[in-house]
Amino acid sequence: MNILHHGGGAGVTGSCHRLQIAPDRALLVDCGLFQGQDADHLDSLEQHRVRFPVEDVLALVVTHVHIDHIGRLPYLLAAGYKGPILCSVPSARLLPLVIEDALKIGFTRDRALIERFLAEVQGRLVALDYQTWHTVLGDERHHVRVKLQRAGHILGSAYVEVDIQDKSTDQSQRTVFSGDLGAPYAPLLPAPKPPYRADVLVLESTYGDRRHEDRRHRRERLKAAIDSALENGGTVVIPAFSVGRTQELLYELEGLIHSARSERWRDLEIIVDSPLAARFTEVYRELKPWWDAEAHKTLRSGRHPLSFENLYTVDSHEEHERTVEYLAVSGRPAVVIAASGMVSGGRVVNYLKRMLGDERHCVLFTGYQAAGTPGRDIQRYGPKGGWVMLDDQRIDIRARVETVSGYSAHADRHDLLNFVRRMRQLPREVRLVHGDPQAQAAFKAYLLEWAEGVGHPLRVTLGGDFLVASIDIKKETAEALA
Repeated sequence: MNILHHGGGAGVTGSCHRLQIAPDRALLVDCGLFQGQDADHLDSLEQHRVRFPVEDVLALVVTHVHIDHIGRLPYLLAAGYKGPILCSVPSARLLPLVIEDALKIGFTRDRALIERFLAEVQGRLVALDYQTWHTVLGDERHHVRVKLQRAGHILGSAYVEVDIQDKSTDQSQRTVFSGDLGAPYAPLLPAPKPPYRADVLVLESTYGDRRHEDRRHRRERLKAAIDSALENGGTVVIPAFSVGRTQELLYELEGLIHSARSERWRDLEIIVDSPLAARFTEVYRELKPWWDAEAHKTLRSGRHPLSFENLYTVDSHEEHERTVEYLAVSGRPAVVIAASGMVSGGRVVNYLKRMLGDERHCVLFTGYQAAGTPGRDIQRYGPKGGWVMLDDQRIDIRARVETVSGYSAHADRHDLLNFVRRMRQLPREVRLVHGDPQAQAAFKAYLLEWAEGVGHPLRVTLGGDFLVASIDIKKETAEALA
């Protein structure tokens, strides 16, 4: 078996991993869009075109519904992929919403075409329960089965266990694809538990070179940023992806308002300016069975962490424009959560164009900012009084810029190591993907140091060394197997 990467091997977006079982049989794990510096040509759709063979793919397994993990799905189907799309039950509810939004932005607003494509996707979706083996293929050559386990990243996220038996040799291999692993103590979601065993582990490394703040500290940082805005008569703008981060922030903000003693906090407006985020939040409420124990305890107490009195949603574009203008000039304190999370587009750009030049306001980053995105530029140059390009305009940054890393939906270095070392049967190889080169290199050294300390022979490789785009995969795989 051979593992190749059509994205996400040496960067943090565009995740797409191929497990080549035989020259004519493969599994695909995720098929996401490229963003930031991972994208070759930001203004071109050509970068996302599927240039690899699809006729040998038995199934596409989706770890979660973030756009950098499923955004190339329309291109995959256009390339001729005709197999099933396997995902968790919550992901099956959320995925069509993400794809519909991606189609509107990147392809067409023709409702009939969108409905036709969504019907095609719905017909391919196979919703799998967690912790249950699903047979993908069973014939005289191979027995291939997959199992999804909770990953704690966003609702419905999973890591994937792939069990393959080659009947001609009676050999088997357990390969685990981590997808994106969540950090412990995240709002709404239980922390991921590692699998019993893995022969080969394909592991994300987004924060492989750092530790996160603990939950108490991050709550204090979030509260302090909002307190400053209350004092200054400004707005806290939080760029956040519509699915996952928005709902976690709402959960945390509801808790801060509930425990607040000051009237200013109790009257604070929390504005979600994203129709898509509002739709996701509604679906999140419907998927309560997959919330964690802490969230269920909050519900039993009579509180509604995703639907509370201070929460307002902005729908129409006209209402959005009025809200931006009102907050920019009125001095009324508020918290605005808007997409996109890396400021690469969406309504958050309009807020920042109006507010970055005003020192009353604050931009608060709670998620990863990929290199080459406006979010990374604001995060890097804002504290130095720098500038950023938004919609081809140079915007000077005078607003406060803060980052609270503890709200990251990704596991940090310590959590990633725990995912490996707490397996009952340790892997012989770990392939690091989904990380900047420096994060991958740092975590490789950290992992090897641990393995040496416990006396475990471990091979650690980097996914960037196995990147594949348009080469003849069947020929390469046949040569590798030979």
